[in-house]
Amino acid sequence: MKTIGLIGGLGPESTVYYYQNIMHAFNTVHADLAYPQLIVYSVNMHEIVRFAGSNDWPGLAEWLLAKIDALQRAGAEFAAIASNTPHIVFDRLQSASPLPLLSIVAATCDRVQEMGLRRAGLLGTRLTMEHDFYKSPFLANGIAIVTPAEAERELIHHKIFSELELGMLRDSTRTEFLAIVKRLVDEEGIDSLILGCTELPLLLTESQFGIPFLNTADIHCQSIIRHCIEA
Repeated sequence: MKTIGLIGGLGPESTVYYYQNIMHAFNTVHADLAYPQLIVYSVNMHEIVRFAGSNDWPGLAEWLLAKIDALQRAGAEFAAIASNTPHIVFDRLQSASPLPLLSIVAATCDRVQEMGLRRAGLLGTRLTMEHDFYKSPFLANGIAIVTPAEAERELIHHKIFSELELGMLRDSTRTEFLAIVKRLVDEEGIDSLILGCTELPLLLTESQFGIPFLNTADIHCQSIIRHCIEA
């Protein structure tokens, strides 16, 4: 098995989810407790917010690349970022990384294609919903990405950072998010929903309204697991 490198802390709750998900997969397959080696570099999320606030994407890429370099020196053989938003600079990272990188966006796009879906709703941070790092690869494969209205995006972004990133899961917030999804189904005709923030599956735990809710953290973990065991 290859040694996994994971950039975590974006936020801590989803990093715990990644660790448990990956380890549980091996626990169910290997009775001899043959778990993979996994190195986590837990970063300061405030730094991500600072780079994003000034639109300093070269700075963000350089900052993340230093973490990938550290993972390589620690023995990682490939790496992944346990978050959606930093993938805004994924192309920059991939071209400069000393390690193979597994993209959460690419893995999710592959899954949507496998399912034959063509019009996916997208929830996430403001950056994830408003920039094109999700939309471009999906559009290139004939899949439309539909995002909420501006006021809805503001609400989702605020709740992610004021509640979900802090591990707060409120029924009232779940109700608000589901109302947005219902509108996207009724008015925009979405056939699926991408949970494009790795904390969202902690709140929206099951599919509703007759469409699949795609857990990007779980999809990413499955990609990591497959890469780990490949010869």
